[in-house]
Amino acid sequence: MKSLRLSLSAALLLPLALLAATACTPASGADAGGSTDGKGDLVLNVGDQKGGAEAVLRAAGELDDLPYRVKWSTFTSGPPLLEAINAGAVDIGGVGNTPPVFAAGAKSKITVIAATHGDSAGEAILVPKGSPLRSARDLKGKKVAVAQGSSAHFQLIGSLEKAGLTLKDVQVTLLQPADALAAFTSGKVDAWAVWDPYTSQVLHSGSGRVLADGRGVVNGLGFQVAAPAALADARKEKALGDFVERLRRAQDWVFDHPEEWAKVWSKETGLPYEVALAAVKRSSGTRIPVALDDAAIASEQRIADTFAGLGLIPNRFRFADFVDHRFDKDLPPSTTPARSYGKDN
Repeated sequence: MKSLRLSLSAALLLPLALLAATACTPASGADAGGSTDGKGDLVLNVGDQKGGAEAVLRAAGELDDLPYRVKWSTFTSGPPLLEAINAGAVDIGGVGNTPPVFAAGAKSKITVIAATHGDSAGEAILVPKGSPLRSARDLKGKKVAVAQGSSAHFQLIGSLEKAGLTLKDVQVTLLQPADALAAFTSGKVDAWAVWDPYTSQVLHSGSGRVLADGRGVVNGLGFQVAAPAALADARKEKALGDFVERLRRAQDWVFDHPEEWAKVWSKETGLPYEVALAAVKRSSGTRIPVALDDAAIASEQRIADTFAGLGLIPNRFRFADFVDHRFDKDLPPSTTPARSYGKDN
């Protein structure tokens, strides 16, 4: 059994390791100068993650007629991307619902300028296939792996709260996904709180099952976050607005072309096509552009207050102070139901 677990761990870690690209390395689509198409003298510095914005924009044909150049930088996750925005090295980047809370709590120079809402089924607490655990309440006293400051961190807190428990009732092991996967498959932890495509990867392998997911627990929001200095520059402000619109159109394209996008995503990340397609239909393809309205801000404020109350962020703050509505336009409310692929979802 031990050798089987080790083999499974190695098989899963290879493609997932590709998702954890080295921070701030040039993306494959950028030339030596960081230009996407060589047009114009205005450069928009965009933070990305492997198989993220650049891949989806290119697949949707949204990089064909840019009136500005794009310099792409790839990061392992949201927190280091936001650190780069705070430092002025990046103008804009996409992250989940929790990294902006930690960045704002640290008084970083960031501004949330756009949002999407998606299905939270990909946010999950996973347990090994043969685990005796049947509900979140059974996690009491158990070891749970989670990445600190991630959306899964709040999902774990919310799922425990729903079950009448707190973080003090479990043994939290703070691990990034690659290390958490190894701990999960080797039996060193009893459960793993994580997000897609890791959720789809584990389910596809047959090594685990969902104990609880994020539906009704997390808000399902994702954000585009910009540097205040870029917003204050008239030319970059216009480019940021254009970039956000292209991302919104690309998201529509993903929903309409799940198989085509899954092929691209699979190639970009090394994920098996079946896993990529499952993740698209479970979570990433369900996202819909929404307004940064009062409901979205209140939901993020709850996350901020929760982490502040636990002493995991240093300061209490108003999330609304880090939001800019100039690119909202006529978008639907943030509570608009996520898209769905029906019974295939």
